[in-house]
Amino acid sequence: MHSHAIRQILAEHGRLLVDAQKLSDDADLYEAGLTSLSTVNVMLALEEHFDVEFKDHMLGRKTFGSIRALAGAIGELKPAAATHAPPFQELRA
Repeated sequence: MHSHAIRQILAEHGRLLVDAQKLSDDADLYEAGLTSLSTVNVMLALEEHFDVEFKDHMLGRKTFGSIRALAGAIGELKPAAATHAPPFQELRA
């Protein structure tokens, strides 16, 4: 669902050794060149792009190991972000 945007962010911030657009959703991102430093850069870019904040238990190789894992984590966080949004208030003229 979010894999296109994740690939774009990986291409810009991941410093991968391969083209992020050619990786399968299950490809090991660390084997593709992701390092601990680039993981932090990717995390920050993902948080900004999707307006989410990764929870402490998500900050590990399992979450950042593949595009599918990242998409799953973001999918888990997006509903949480929506429930914490201020309630919609109708504007009245």
